[in-house]
Amino acid sequence: MVRPLKSRLVKIDPEINYFKPRGVPMMDLEQVQLTVDELEALRLADFLGMSHEEAGKQMGVSRATFGRIIEQARKIVADALIHGKAISVDGGNYERVDPAVKRVFLCDRCQCRWDEPLATGPPQQCPSCGREEFHRVGEKG
Repeated sequence: MVRPLKSRLVKIDPEINYFKPRGVPMMDLEQVQLTVDELEALRLADFLGMSHEEAGKQMGVSRATFGRIIEQARKIVADALIHGKAISVDGGNYERVDPAVKRVFLCDRCQCRWDEPLATGPPQQCPSCGREEFHRVGEKG
């Protein structure tokens, strides 16, 4: 039995989803498809400079899975640039995450309240007193 694909968490919402070489009519172009999750991987690793581990956490996947996603994305973009192909950004196995939404935690000991971004895993301790006695109080935008 094949393991079900886990949705990748993406914060990017591409407003522009098509790129093509200038001056070449569409009918003369080959096209490659870059998925939204592959575009997010390029954004995290190449634009923001995150490590594969850090970027994998952001996307809710392992470091190894992130490595495979970014490798495929780079290959697609390189093919398009080298061979003059158009790039369509569409599809993929992803779930859009609002970057403004954060998880809110409250320390039971010192009453410190702090935010953690989505898809970063549970915090280990209170940032103020270092204790592990805290709970999640909700989400805010």
